[in-house]
Amino acid sequence: MEEPEEIALARSEDARDLLPLMVAFNEAEGILWRPESMIPALHRVLDDDDLGLILVARVGVRRPLVGYSLATFGYDLEFAGRDAFVTEIFVEPGSRRRGLGRTLLESTVQHLRERNVNAVHLMVRPDNQRALALYEAQGFKVSPRLMMTKELTPNRSS
Repeated sequence: MEEPEEIALARSEDARDLLPLMVAFNEAEGILWRPESMIPALHRVLDDDDLGLILVARVGVRRPLVGYSLATFGYDLEFAGRDAFVTEIFVEPGSRRRGLGRTLLESTVQHLRERNVNAVHLMVRPDNQRALALYEAQGFKVSPRLMMTKELTPNRSS
């Protein structure tokens, strides 16, 4: 019998176990992993509830982390206040196709709702059909606008 999953708010002491999952997420998304800036940013979110939240997913007796989500807060008049952006959601390959991603997303949205968030945004690669289907099934819709980004800090390469 498969062990039940646990979704919980991440704590500072989870940072070490989160790092391999975060590296894997960034690699899968084609994002350069920059530990000198990304690790301090992780600790800052873990230590400051006003910035956002991280949920972690565990399965099994030893309870290793097998997934996580990261949402950060914003504020938008269009949504009459606080909004949030799910910037990362990841389940390790060996734990996929069991509904854990759906559970992690639902838990993230619930935690955001409890923090008076009025809208939740996320991005997905157009070729990621599984993720698109999951997000659409959870009520996410394609915005009629394109998201554009301008980095204000130099992009450091290793």
